[in-house]
Amino acid sequence: MDGQMGAPGFWDSNDRAQRHIAKLNQLKRAVLPVVAFQRRVEDVAVMVELVEAAAGVEREQYAAELDTTVAAMVAELDQLEIASFLTGQFDKNNAILSIQSGAGGTESNDWADLLFRMYNRWAERRGFTVEVQDVQVGDQAGISKATLLLKGENAYGYAKAERGVHRLVRISPFDSNKRRHTSFCAIDVIAEITEEIAIEIPEAEIRTDVYRSSGKGGQGVNTTDSAVRLTHLPSGIVVVCQNERSQIKNKAAALNVLKARLYEKKQDEQRAEMDRFYGEKGEIGWGSQIRSYVLQPYQMVKDLRTGMSTSDTQGVLDGDLDRFVNAWLRAGCPRHRNKEIQMEE
Repeated sequence: MDGQMGAPGFWDSNDRAQRHIAKLNQLKRAVLPVVAFQRRVEDVAVMVELVEAAAGVEREQYAAELDTTVAAMVAELDQLEIASFLTGQFDKNNAILSIQSGAGGTESNDWADLLFRMYNRWAERRGFTVEVQDVQVGDQAGISKATLLLKGENAYGYAKAERGVHRLVRISPFDSNKRRHTSFCAIDVIAEITEEIAIEIPEAEIRTDVYRSSGKGGQGVNTTDSAVRLTHLPSGIVVVCQNERSQIKNKAAALNVLKARLYEKKQDEQRAEMDRFYGEKGEIGWGSQIRSYVLQPYQMVKDLRTGMSTSDTQGVLDGDLDRFVNAWLRAGCPRHRNKEIQMEE
């Protein structure tokens, strides 16, 4: 692919050239770490020979260096293994993550706010850029709904592990009697659709409403009618975007999300499985959660799909989610499990 960049006419179409370069860089980011790791394996083989040939203090020094090198490589190999699971069609894409409060009223709205903070911090840990597309504040506290665009390499591949209902158990800060409450929120994650996927939506099928942006307050609140709500009339899908001060930019962003949701819906219907994106989410309430966050009477976060658990609840709420994401990827996403079932049949 490097050779094509020097071919006559390569730069005749700037858009095509940029797409080619982006794809080339993506392939390099996937392949070069594996090549570099293989070279380190070869270096370790040489170090083993040195240890075997040495004696006394020199042997101990070589052995200590070998142990340090191998320990670092184990952690690196772990990351390479996780990256090898991200082979889905859209795993490399940006991710659109939505938070929806469920059963529990004010409690769930506050829980949604905690999840909003958690996913922002997780994205920062992974080096993703976060764009808040929509936030709807709760009646008394927290938020009722939010939509985030996570931008970065394999953002969807990692974020899709979070799709489902998340359950919180704690002593309510809103209950004067200090009783324990259970709250639920649903997380939905879809891939941002690129130009490679053609989705055409007739203007007649879209209702556009504009209104004044809302938010948590402060200088970031927009005082103009720039927020945009798009309703796809045939399907009833509603998308809201209000993060930009420009109505035109908000509409373009909302249309992009709408196309992604429609493509997702189309894929679900074609497969007739309905669990690739929504099967693990279900109702936002009892019996459908994928992960429980228990703060009282003990400290525990447990993923019910993989069995992964930790008592470091504060760390998880501060964005330390990779242990759960990696465990889910290792266990195999629904797409891989469905393939195994079909092969058995």
